[in-house]
Amino acid sequence: PHLAALVLARGGSKGIPLKNIKLLAGVPLIGWVLRAAIDAGVFHSIWVSTDHDEIEKVAKQFGAQVHRRSPEVSQDSSTSLEAITEFLNHHHEVDIVGNIQATSPCLHPSDLIKVADLIQKEGFDSVFSVVRRHQFRWSEVKKGENKMTEPQNLNPAKRYRRQDWPGELYENGSFYFAKRHLIEKGYLQGGKMAYYEMRAEHSVDIDIDIDWPIAEQRVLSFGYFGKEPLKEVKLLVCSIDGCLTNGRIYVTEDHKEMVSYDYRDIVGIELLKKRGIQVRLISDRDCSKTLSAMQLGCVAKVSATNKLQVLKDWQEDMGLSWKEVAYLGNEESDVECLKQAGMSGVPADACAAAQKAAGYICKSRGGCGAVREFAEHIFLLLEKVNSARKQ
Repeated sequence: PHLAALVLARGGSKGIPLKNIKLLAGVPLIGWVLRAAIDAGVFHSIWVSTDHDEIEKVAKQFGAQVHRRSPEVSQDSSTSLEAITEFLNHHHEVDIVGNIQATSPCLHPSDLIKVADLIQKEGFDSVFSVVRRHQFRWSEVKKGENKMTEPQNLNPAKRYRRQDWPGELYENGSFYFAKRHLIEKGYLQGGKMAYYEMRAEHSVDIDIDIDWPIAEQRVLSFGYFGKEPLKEVKLLVCSIDGCLTNGRIYVTEDHKEMVSYDYRDIVGIELLKKRGIQVRLISDRDCSKTLSAMQLGCVAKVSATNKLQVLKDWQEDMGLSWKEVAYLGNEESDVECLKQAGMSGVPADACAAAQKAAGYICKSRGGCGAVREFAEHIFLLLEKVNSARKQ
């Protein structure tokens, strides 16, 4: 049977505008679940249903196909079931839909693989995700009602300790898998049903009630970053023009060139060095005088006609694997380097081709703190590497 992953990503959002493609830890929100779905390897096709051009662009960058949903199922009042039904009406080859929520960035491929087995091999008609919670519930007393609240799932005289109580299962909204015949009857859950219990740390739902920085920390700690395990970064190669500087060149009356840089980026370079990470600089123009004036003390290659070859030479000379190399670039000449490096980033104002190739998109523009921001991102991922080692 044709199993399709379907992510519903409407452009309108009352809480956070274009939330589905807002950057979370350097990756568009929808990118986290698309990466997990692709790497799971269980879907015959992976789709994003959207009514917005920018969401369509991001979805295709991450390897998904796009179904342009109609205005009728793109309203605030439209339900997920209506959008999924419309999708099925246009894609008769699909037998099973795995509706994955774009707002679940800690979803892992292993979860999707197990759910696919439940519905394809064990014959369930629908499978949905739950999380175990240890929360005591009480009945609601509305204002003006002359009555007392009552316990719903506990005896106040004999309150359980957390370790003595298995808790309860709650839907976490991460995904809903269902067979076509069930959806056509108007159900996402029904027939022979099963739940799939997700780990609590992977059950992260980004909604208007969650603080974005807190969500980023959760994703950096528990998110899925790709098939290969992260390794400790030992070399950062940074493009000079447009990353370390803002790309502007000022020319004086006596034909001397001047550029500007942000002191925060210099601090970022120094912090990387203190952590034992080498920083090297690269440019496709001759800016040796500028580098000399900046006194960064970094190995640099200017007038580089083939940046990828320079990067390969440095990687081989240092005896590093590509997973130990990070690259910060911003132009088309950086694209192949961004694709090759184990960790890659671009400033917020990088060209479209560079953004598509990068694993992390900075909030800061080139020459305005992007290097420092990417350095902080490297440090956070190093903490993740060290944590994995301890486990």
